[in-house]
Amino acid sequence: MNFNFLNKNKRNIDIDDKIFQEEILNIKDVIAPSYVGINQNYIKLGEKIAKSFFIFSYPRYLNTGWLSPAINLNVPMDISFFIHPVSSELILKKLRSKVTQVSSELMERQEKGLIRDPALETGYQDIENLRDKIITAQEKMFRFGLYITVYQNSEEEMREVETTLRSIFEPRLIYIKPALFKQKEGFISASPYGMDLIGINVPMNTEPLSTAFPFVSFDLSSNEGILYGINRHNNSLVLFDRFTLENANMVVFAKSGSGKSYAVKLEILRYLMMDIDVIVIDPENEYEFLADGIGGNFFKISLSSGNHVNPFDLPTPGPDDNPEDILRSNIINLVGLLRIMLGGLTAEEDSILDQALTETYAIRDITPQSDPATWEEKIPLMSDFGEILENMEGAESLARRLKKFTEGTFAGFFNQKSNITIDKKFIVFGIRDMEESLKPIALFIVMRYIWNIVRTKIKKRILVVDEAWWLMQSEDGASFLFSLIKRCRKYWMGVTTITQDVEDFMGSGYGKAIITNSSLQMLLKQSTAAIDVLEKIFDLTKQEEELLLSAPVGEGLFFAGKKHVYINIKASYTEDQIITTSPQEVEKIKEARRKLK
Repeated sequence: MNFNFLNKNKRNIDIDDKIFQEEILNIKDVIAPSYVGINQNYIKLGEKIAKSFFIFSYPRYLNTGWLSPAINLNVPMDISFFIHPVSSELILKKLRSKVTQVSSELMERQEKGLIRDPALETGYQDIENLRDKIITAQEKMFRFGLYITVYQNSEEEMREVETTLRSIFEPRLIYIKPALFKQKEGFISASPYGMDLIGINVPMNTEPLSTAFPFVSFDLSSNEGILYGINRHNNSLVLFDRFTLENANMVVFAKSGSGKSYAVKLEILRYLMMDIDVIVIDPENEYEFLADGIGGNFFKISLSSGNHVNPFDLPTPGPDDNPEDILRSNIINLVGLLRIMLGGLTAEEDSILDQALTETYAIRDITPQSDPATWEEKIPLMSDFGEILENMEGAESLARRLKKFTEGTFAGFFNQKSNITIDKKFIVFGIRDMEESLKPIALFIVMRYIWNIVRTKIKKRILVVDEAWWLMQSEDGASFLFSLIKRCRKYWMGVTTITQDVEDFMGSGYGKAIITNSSLQMLLKQSTAAIDVLEKIFDLTKQEEELLLSAPVGEGLFFAGKKHVYINIKASYTEDQIITTSPQEVEKIKEARRKLK
């Protein structure tokens, strides 16, 4: 037998087996980028670019949370801290040498009669203070290294991020540099290997080092105000007074069933205990139970209701008010209302209505020259306005369209004198039973009536406009709401705007302006359709978006000025019994009250 031939044949078979042998993949092949290239100022990882930076200089004082603006950037990045303890004995020895050197320099300048050097004197005091604290174990010394690796798709995007980082740090006298020719070491140092390959460390004692802690939760606790809830970040109380901000307005966005009405009712109840009046415009009669429970007034607004609001009502001018301005403003608002009622106006019809309204008031001797104290008893009705229109040339179409509000089925509500008295701390206008097509009109009329009351008698008030998207459906309604929100601060009032239809609300040109003019915002659980809109408005992070999509009932984000916290709204048992919106609970409480009677 030829062994050479057998061995050669076996080798050929082994080679063929290797050719067809299945390639083995491991985890490195899965997670590794397709390409890695190291340049002097960045690393190419597949299609991405990674660039590492280090911080090499800090100011004398550091404020808590100075790193938060960088962390909160919507940019993918890795950040590593390296904290190397330094022996206290070694530091004390060096500080003793340093203080001797500085002290000698100070004495030499004094002997030569030179002017004092504030920087040198301050340095001497800082060294002595640090020595005292280290000796008494109040402070320790460390070498601190901070490295940042940023990931972007292109060099241009990376330059933009670098400019942003510099704009964040340099105003605070914190200086950052790219790790030129050490990008590999920077990448490894910022990765979770625990290896400090760059070695750019700054001496730092315990107090300033603690300010670098990256996860800082805002605190919304003050010495006055009401309890809004619990800060879920640190379990502190969210105590706040909305009237201490530049304006007391608030917007509440939440999907149905997320607890928005419960949260607003709780706020109402607690502000009432602080002797602040509250007025609510309630499209679903949700606040009727609360009004009954605390002795407020609930006015049902509908075509068959006995409660009437006259659209032509005027506020009583104050000592600083100009009667002519009040009349003009009222006529402009009435034109806006009539535009909604009559289904739109041409430019010519707009002019005719303006003239007709002026004449309607003038016939009742309500003019800038008449005594404003007599206006209330002379207020005209819608039918008076209709008569003026019928006698005006070119107003025939307007007069015909107005008849259903003066003589038709709608006259019972629109052609009546006001018979509502606001004499209690808590007032609710319920418009649930008003026809759907008339709800925006009813909202406008009721809000105009409230605005006249607010202007007549100035005091601390909160106006709650629930389901504000009803009013936002028309340009004039949205314009009036925005005007009220913008001006109410002068009359010591805060407006709470509530809606579950974020897209409809923001579809109006006034939606964003209303948010901008509201110092407080509350976002509870949201739908997936609304979250994209809110992300753009409030600049939410991905974590905050996920939080709002999955938040339990009564939890969400509470914004107050520049601060915001993750809040959990809490009520006591007694408060819960008054403000509950659960139909089962409401029926149980009503039944218990009936038995007591």
